[in-house]
Amino acid sequence: MELLERQPWFAVSFLAVPLVVLAAPSWLSLAGVPPCWPVLWLLPWALVDGRRSALLLAAVLGILMDALHPSSVSWIPGLLLLAWWWAPLRSRRPPIERPFSLGLLALVGTVVANGSLMLQWLAWGWRFPFGRAMGGPDPAELAQPGWAWQDLSTTGLHVLLAQTLVTALLAPLICPPLLKLWRRAHPSWRG
Repeated sequence: MELLERQPWFAVSFLAVPLVVLAAPSWLSLAGVPPCWPVLWLLPWALVDGRRSALLLAAVLGILMDALHPSSVSWIPGLLLLAWWWAPLRSRRPPIERPFSLGLLALVGTVVANGSLMLQWLAWGWRFPFGRAMGGPDPAELAQPGWAWQDLSTTGLHVLLAQTLVTALLAPLICPPLLKLWRRAHPSWRG
């Protein structure tokens, strides 16, 4: 967290994530699906600044992403899980900085983040005692023509595969410069 306090432009990079999500550059998308920008920002941050900072910023980033796309599912659980998993890799020797390794971590991270969203959607879709009062999807809406389970599962699989691939392809280009920049600025980095 001291990075954000000492270098205000790190905060600018953090706030750029929701702006890039809103801008949604079409030339950086695959089959109409953009990369998972929160994963591309959180991965190098967790590898540099540690677990506490990564968890806090994952929660704030999840809140920002949820504010952009209000629904009954949240980005927060998936991003918190990724921050918790990636942060201990900080102390690994030799440090993770190769583009292939970062691309692989981003690929798995995108699957985890999207899997968390899909599991939440399935959980809200189940009928449980609280039902619609908890904010889940209305079963009557899902029963209308065009909302068949086959359509939802195919679309979800398409988005998952396309976003995973485009994020994994962009990670070797975006994450290494951020990683080197943040490591150079971090006071406790021993590399």
